[in-house]
Amino acid sequence: MNPREVWEDTERQLLAAYASKSVDSKGREIYEPPCPIRTCYQRDRDRIIHCKAFRRLKYKTQVLLLPEGDHYRTRLTHTLEVSQIARTIARALRLNEDLTEAIALGHDLGHTPFGHMGEEVLDSLAKEKGLSGFHHAQQSLRLVNVLERDGKGLNLTWEVREGILQHSKGQIDVHKGFELLKPSTLEAWVVRVSDSIAYLNHDLDDAIRACLVSAEEIPQQVIRVLGETHSKRIGTLVTDIVLNSGERGIYLSDAVLEAMEMLRGFLYEKVYLGPQAKKERPKVKHVLSTIFHNLLSEPKMLDSLEFADAGADPVTRVIDFISGMTDRYALAFFDAIAMPTPWPLDISLPDHIP
Repeated sequence: MNPREVWEDTERQLLAAYASKSVDSKGREIYEPPCPIRTCYQRDRDRIIHCKAFRRLKYKTQVLLLPEGDHYRTRLTHTLEVSQIARTIARALRLNEDLTEAIALGHDLGHTPFGHMGEEVLDSLAKEKGLSGFHHAQQSLRLVNVLERDGKGLNLTWEVREGILQHSKGQIDVHKGFELLKPSTLEAWVVRVSDSIAYLNHDLDDAIRACLVSAEEIPQQVIRVLGETHSKRIGTLVTDIVLNSGERGIYLSDAVLEAMEMLRGFLYEKVYLGPQAKKERPKVKHVLSTIFHNLLSEPKMLDSLEFADAGADPVTRVIDFISGMTDRYALAFFDAIAMPTPWPLDISLPDHIP
């Protein structure tokens, strides 16, 4: 047996009966011969890590816009924290850790610059132009299906693509054959829950570091149930999931879930919809709306840009372009099209200007 076959046999022996086995994958849309070394899910993980969209995550906002400090999270570090939490849970439950990791690493590839503020703006602009809207999970799927590798896509397995789309709640129930109401694999379910565990805890940590909230403001029930520190809270949530999950699904106990939802409500009030967010939201809208309308009104500029899906309608191409921007690239692009360009200094000016 080659290394891949050895590992596939190891999965049969070690993983739970309800785990997703590599040999049982529904496969890829375009057939490819199996890799002799890696399983199909290991191969997908590697493709995601090496794609351009993954690298751009390091300069995309998590919750704090354009953070100055070295220790604040970005969309890339968020992705890595989700992956770490999800892998820990998957291993403890004897689920497929490779599938879990691939989904986790790809779940936010389609996120916009400026975090969820940017997502809200693109959603509104898309609807304004007659499209159904914009959601980062659907854009993540579009990236791996179509936009990466110069329009060829990554040709990932069905389970990874499905899990990427299913990581976020609050979407339509069905999207191009994918069931969204309930994750179709336990591995995808683990990533969905791990995403919440990661962002609620690290966003709190960043908000305290940025002095948006203080540790003393954290609701006492959150501290009493989940713990006093960042690491204790994550440990409590992960342990509770492992103890309460299995073949029937991935769940938290009632008390821990209630504390987690209380933490979510606290962050929405103080951080996500807080005074600083209200101050920045119109600025983000102005920057992205200006880029959006400028590109649509300037066909020559639109034609001068390279698009992986050149056959898409202009609105979709512009949304693809903007959603792929990093924060700093969006600001630089905005400056280039919206800020006055200074003329060279006139050397005939006198030495003294009154």
